[in-house]
This record gives sequence, structure tokens and C-alpha cells, in this order.
Amino acid sequence: MFRRVVLTVLVGGLLPLMAIQLLPYGRQHVNPAISAEPAWPDPAMRALAVGACYDCHSNQTTWPWYSNVAPVSWIIQRHVDEGRAVLNFSEWDRPQEGMREVADVIEEGEMPPGYYRLLYKAARLSASDAAALAQTLGSLR
Repeated sequence: MFRRVVLTVLVGGLLPLMAIQLLPYGRQHVNPAISAEPAWPDPAMRALAVGACYDCHSNQTTWPWYSNVAPVSWIIQRHVDEGRAVLNFSEWDRPQEGMREVADVIEEGEMPPGYYRLLYKAARLSASDAAALAQTLGSLR
């Protein structure tokens, strides 16, 4: 009976997990060329933005090892694709539609997202750092 349960778990859970690794989406980690960056008024503000925003909002994403393991890879790839589409610090030569609300979402604590703050210490902004970053990004419009 125990062997049957173990076999069922392995076949029912492990094989599908292994099979989805063959799907390419989520492992196509591309960091396109940087065409233009904002004129940061202060290197410290750029450093805050790099730590808290650049993984999803630039072409300088650092892809962790688990970004190659489905289904986590799918989630990470989707977040980066969506983040770059809304606001991309590496393509400052094109209109950045997300800049209209960036200060608000940072001040309200919606960005960086909670799960990201849990994983990355640099994304854990103090209230004063968040306010300063929001003000700086608001001035880059």
C-alpha cells in the first residue's frame, strides 16, 4: 500500500513537474541593450532604484537560479515582461507611461511588491528612502 502511494505521488506529481521544464517560456532570459538611462540627480537615488526596481523595470535584470525552473520561471518572466512594458529605466529614450503613477505606488508601499522585498534585502526601503526615491522618480518625468 505504501509503495503504491509513493509511486502515485511520484508519477502524479514529479513527472508533470519534470515535463513542464521542457517548455521554453520563462527561460528566455534576455537583457536587451540599454538605449538610454535617466539623468539621475544623485548616485544614491540611482542605487536605490537599482536595488528596488531594476530587476523588473530595466534591461539589467539579474536572473536568479530559480528563474530557470518552471513554473516559477513563468511567473518571473511575466513580471519582468510586464514591468519593462510599463516602465523601463534602460529605454529612457521612449515614453515611459508608468512614470505618471510611480511616486504614488512607491509611497503607498505597492512597489516593490511584498514578495520581492522578502527575497531581496536591497528592495526593503525605509520610509525615508521610499519617500526620497518617489520624489526623485517624480522629478524625472
